[in-house]
Amino acid sequence: MSERGAETPLVSPLLDSREVAAYLKVSEATLSRWRTDKKGPPFLRMGGITRYRLDAVEAWLASLSADEHV
Repeated sequence: MSERGAETPLVSPLLDSREVAAYLKVSEATLSRWRTDKKGPPFLRMGGITRYRLDAVEAWLASLSADEHV
């Protein structure tokens, strides 16, 4: 019998704008402005609804930290 985890890759949870804004401690308006300016974390549009993968948000944050040390 095989382990299920070995067959199915884990997918990062999807968060909505409210959750990401709270996680980043910014307003939803700031997050929206970042989307418009293509400055914020990568996002997905699903039927007109904006969603963020948690791992993509964390990678974006890590890239900001890496940029500061250059």
